[in-house]
Amino acid sequence: MNKSPFNVGLPIELPEFNEQQVQDLAKRHGLNWIANEVAALMALVGGHPYLVRLGIYHISRQDVTLNQLVKSPATEAGIYSDHLRRHLWNLEKYSELMDAMREVVSGSQPVRLRSELGFKLNSMGLVKFNGNNCIPRCRLYEEYFRDRVG
Repeated sequence: MNKSPFNVGLPIELPEFNEQQVQDLAKRHGLNWIANEVAALMALVGGHPYLVRLGIYHISRQDVTLNQLVKSPATEAGIYSDHLRRHLWNLEKYSELMDAMREVVSGSQPVRLRSELGFKLNSMGLVKFNGNNCIPRCRLYEEYFRDRVG
């Protein structure tokens, strides 16, 4: 039931961007960021490749400033709203995953989940492992899901 006939081959996991890679991506978008601007975006989304790229894209188009993005990222009108809503809808389909995510974002300490639930939330990109425990993957996810499911 949890396996697809299309899952053949080696799984490839994309690593998080580091500061230098985020700086390079910003530069490619015409942004001359200094270290604290890179750090501000990374404090929000970590090195999540899609979230970093989306943020830099919208900032370079002047749809939003970095300051605006960092101050209110998890709003329904924000640039991440479609992405966040999609994850919320997926969680709403599976009450066990919703409950597990609620537990992760409700506390201030890493949470030990059942192995299956931790694996699924990690595979969705919503949490990362801290030893055998789970923490939100980034501040954006923590704020959004704490507000919506907490």
